[in-house]
Amino acid sequence: MFKGLGQMGDMAKMMKQAQKMQAEMAGVQDRMADIEVTGEAGAGMVSATANAKGELKSLSIDPSLFNPEDREVVEDLILAAIKEAQLKATEAAQAEMAKVTEGMGLPADMKLPF
Repeated sequence: MFKGLGQMGDMAKMMKQAQKMQAEMAGVQDRMADIEVTGEAGAGMVSATANAKGELKSLSIDPSLFNPEDREVVEDLILAAIKEAQLKATEAAQAEMAKVTEGMGLPADMKLPF
């Protein structure tokens, strides 16, 4: 189709690839809302669930932790569970983006979206 156009043909091919990647990335963004990960702390006594966008969806606390003297420990466990869920959400998002970009010839350590 673009034979004989040299660099113009290459540019058209790159533009087509960019448009395809943009459409695939939009699909990935939509799917990230449905990917759920769970972070736990205190041997599972506190768990936080987030989606791959990093939005906290739920928090579960074992009833045995509701002791007023242990308030600071419970707060620390809640924070640890949320941080783990957010880390897993980031990893899940990066894995989904890697699926989109793996055939594009981009550097493996390139973080998307920019």
